[in-house]
Amino acid sequence: MAQQVGRGAAPAAQQTEAAPGGVSGRTEADPSQNGTGSGRIAAAGQDRASRAGQDRAGRVRGWWRRNQPAATVTTAPQAPGVVAAGPELDLASNDPLVGYLLSAASAVDITGLQLQSPALQALREAGVVLVVPLISSGSLVGLLSLGPRRSERGYSTDDLRLLNSLAGYAAPAMRVGQLVRQQQAEARQRERIDQELKIAQIIQQQFLPKSLPDLPSWHVAAFYRPARTVGGDFYDFISLPDGRVMFVVGDVTDKGVPAALVMASTHALLRDAAPRLISPGKVLGHVNDMLCADIPAHMFVTCLALVLDPVSGQIEFANAGHDVPYVRTRDGVQELRARGMPLGLMPGMDYEEKSFQFQPGDCALLHSDGLAEAHAPDREMFGFPRVAQLVGKGPSGEALIDLCLTELGNFTGPDHEQEDDITLVSFQRSPSAWRQEQQGGGGR
Repeated sequence: MAQQVGRGAAPAAQQTEAAPGGVSGRTEADPSQNGTGSGRIAAAGQDRASRAGQDRAGRVRGWWRRNQPAATVTTAPQAPGVVAAGPELDLASNDPLVGYLLSAASAVDITGLQLQSPALQALREAGVVLVVPLISSGSLVGLLSLGPRRSERGYSTDDLRLLNSLAGYAAPAMRVGQLVRQQQAEARQRERIDQELKIAQIIQQQFLPKSLPDLPSWHVAAFYRPARTVGGDFYDFISLPDGRVMFVVGDVTDKGVPAALVMASTHALLRDAAPRLISPGKVLGHVNDMLCADIPAHMFVTCLALVLDPVSGQIEFANAGHDVPYVRTRDGVQELRARGMPLGLMPGMDYEEKSFQFQPGDCALLHSDGLAEAHAPDREMFGFPRVAQLVGKGPSGEALIDLCLTELGNFTGPDHEQEDDITLVSFQRSPSAWRQEQQGGGGR
């Protein structure tokens, strides 16, 4: 931030012109220099001598024009190297020198300045005697630091006036440069973060099922959309050793990268526990105990675990504080309720298990709160009753999911910014299940 400018200028170069080597500057004979013997030369001899002298002079002048050397320029020795930069200072905002320079707002002679300032000490050690603050919008953005003049005289009033004027022009320009560099650094940082989030999104997508379970007489559909690049919702279909399938849907509090990290841990724990414990209540209890030891204090996970027997249509489920699933039956829409605390809050929790028998044509919707807790522009909430009404309207599978998303878009408006992750899983038992159940002897 500090810069020391050069003082003084080298003397002007001196030029000297040397005569050509071996040639006199005088090219014509001077009769006055012939001496007394010249009077004894006959007139004819004088004429010949005169003509010979003129010929020699002409030849000398021609040689001079053809061979005249360039003037020799002799440069006086330069002054010792000029210092181009002063000390680099890490000037803390609470350094006393900052307040002093802001109050002075002009060139300051620091030779006699008495302050307990590390920056002032560093300037003196670097040979600085005069400091001109560069102030823009009431902030100190730089320093113009100068050493003693080469003439060993002090800085004059005109010098100080010129330096203060220079600082008035330099400070805004330096501030603009600082802002540009800051914006460029922030842009590079945002670009790095965006790249890292894209990588995190790719990694998170690997946790989601790559395909839907192929269950005879069942139609399964799923949808997932995070509110940000990465999110805390998840769903999975875990095959169990006895031929049944565990459906899990979960939601981690918060959004973004922290939620995605907790989601990854929860997902891994569920996939490890489900094939061993099979019971949805025991699986949730085990995962809860594991998460309590490591999950951040302000976070928890809601999760629904549902075990489906695709042959009989019987399901067993447990719920760790997750949104209640809805099932459309011939008698209307029913809720699959079971008591249980969210995962990661308290160790040693028990999770109630319930069962439900799917009849042919029954359709269920498992969902996260990104659907029911979305808000309209007037802050009205979409609400769970509206979700139940959509389930009861008749469509199933992808058609039911599309209906939910369409109604949500109409409710929130085109300029709505998604508030939370949205996860939807729909599965329906087809009418052909009656024949398969009769052929299989009525189930497991």
